[in-house]
Amino acid sequence: MLDTRAFDIPRFLARLPLFCDLGPDELQRLATGCQLRRYSRGESVLQMGDACDAFHVVVTGQVKLYVLSAAGQEKVIEIIAPGHSFAEALMFLGRPSVVNAQALADSLLLSVQRHAVLDELRRDNRFALRMLAGLSRRLHGLVHDVQAYALQNGVQRVIGYLLRECDGGGGGGGEGSVTVSLPVSKATVASRLSLTPEYFSRVLHELETAQLIQVDKRDIHILDLRRLAAYQA
Repeated sequence: MLDTRAFDIPRFLARLPLFCDLGPDELQRLATGCQLRRYSRGESVLQMGDACDAFHVVVTGQVKLYVLSAAGQEKVIEIIAPGHSFAEALMFLGRPSVVNAQALADSLLLSVQRHAVLDELRRDNRFALRMLAGLSRRLHGLVHDVQAYALQNGVQRVIGYLLRECDGGGGGGGEGSVTVSLPVSKATVASRLSLTPEYFSRVLHELETAQLIQVDKRDIHILDLRRLAAYQA
């Protein structure tokens, strides 16, 4: 377990794209407005309606952003991996949270307080541009998701997800084959793709029958990347 007492917050901040151009003095100032906190698996980090006076960076573990329908059905919006952040826009708006956040594993989060961010924005306009760039990337990702849900069927969404995981370094293997290890449960991945768990399993079975993949629990062995990318559902 990571010893938070010896955790070097300025050094960690310097490794993040958002803060990598800041100097030692700037990083030290920002660090004074940060807090470390551990969350157990399944513990709530943020609930819909909560005030957002900070944004959060995942140091270790994983965090799920999700919403619940009136009927209690869960829709996963995003899975936040180590080194990535969430709730920046909510922090700037000063409005209650519109999503829930829950630790998917025992996690360590670094919370960056709103006042510390605003103080740094006033000192350095380059920091403002990096914040805008980060928010723009997240918006672009959400627009991509909406397009995929509107224009792609379920099989295409699953294939797209597997191919993105390959590009993101989620697998390893030979030139034409690769193994993707699902970072979360199949049910969570299904919700992320706006699919039911049952339909997600049927798609995996269809791709197995077509000899494009082999499924071993959370490990998805892609037998031929080109054939998978060209598969017509």
